[in-house]
Amino acid sequence: MTESARAAASTSVPPPPAAWLDGVNPATKIVLALVLSIPLLASIDAVSALVAVMLQLLCVPLTGLRLRVVLRRLLPILLVAPIAGVSMLLYADPGGQIYATFWHATISDASIALAVAVGVRVFALALPTILLFGRTDPIDLAGALAQIVHLPARFVLGVLAGTRTLGLFLDDWRQMELARRARGVGDRGALRRFFSMAFVLLVFAVRRGTKLAMAMEARGFGADRHRTWARRSELHARDAVALAGGVLLIALALAVAVWAGTFRFVWS
Repeated sequence: MTESARAAASTSVPPPPAAWLDGVNPATKIVLALVLSIPLLASIDAVSALVAVMLQLLCVPLTGLRLRVVLRRLLPILLVAPIAGVSMLLYADPGGQIYATFWHATISDASIALAVAVGVRVFALALPTILLFGRTDPIDLAGALAQIVHLPARFVLGVLAGTRTLGLFLDDWRQMELARRARGVGDRGALRRFFSMAFVLLVFAVRRGTKLAMAMEARGFGADRHRTWARRSELHARDAVALAGGVLLIALALAVAVWAGTFRFVWS
């Protein structure tokens, strides 16, 4: 072994340890995400959503993700949740004590409770996606969609190409920030800088998508033929355990809401 090879081996980053959820098929993760989301969409109370969030956070060690990473990925949801809650706060059907009224907006006990429930529910709906697919390999996901779900190969390959390019957007954004700071134009006008960089990123995405589509078409990825896959995707007993755990988790969250007397169907 040469000196350069020894140096590369000594400085290489070890792979992250395998987590329990890594052995669950990506197709099962999709079903599990639906199991954890659909019942919450059918109900609208803060207790069931809050219990679901707490139970899901307790399952973080099974995902292999650090709690700090999960909370950091939830930060964008922190900006979206108040927007959904404010609309309920102002325009929901009034009930109980009324605190303020202006134009068509009314703030009351019922609207406050509904706004809190909607805000917490946004977190409860976003958290399963972060936990289930935070470490999922796009190639394994594509193999599961093709071999387990039996989706068309062209659609699966398009999804795979799109997911593999998501990381490039972050790299482009960082490079644009560094370039603007090097030119002395990245320190003022944060809002204006954001929209200008977002437009440039959109141009980059369109150009990269066009080149990628042409390259994939030239290599025969668009051919309507039976396609083989390098990785075999199968279901195991762990998938059944994961589904059972998801059903138990959401059933416990709804049961606590029923016991507390706060459970409410979204159409009631």
